[in-house]
Amino acid sequence: MDETLNFSTFILSLSTSVLVNLGELLDPISNEKKVDLTMAKHSIGIIEMLKEKTKGNLTEEENRLIDNILFELMIKYVEAAKKG
Repeated sequence: MDETLNFSTFILSLSTSVLVNLGELLDPISNEKKVDLTMAKHSIGIIEMLKEKTKGNLTEEENRLIDNILFELMIKYVEAAKKG
């Protein structure tokens, strides 16, 4: 298996998708910042589901990563929802 593809990089990829949908990063296709709260919430939900489904199977580092990412993304989501 390719060492660059692991659980942590997968979670980081999902979090990047959330940041794009929150308008924090440029959309790689349109090269514009767009807000799509529905898709952002959906992707956060996927990360939450992965956290629950992998409980007890992650390293301490992976647990910390997923907890920190979820915390940060939820704060950013609430802030974006207040603006929208």
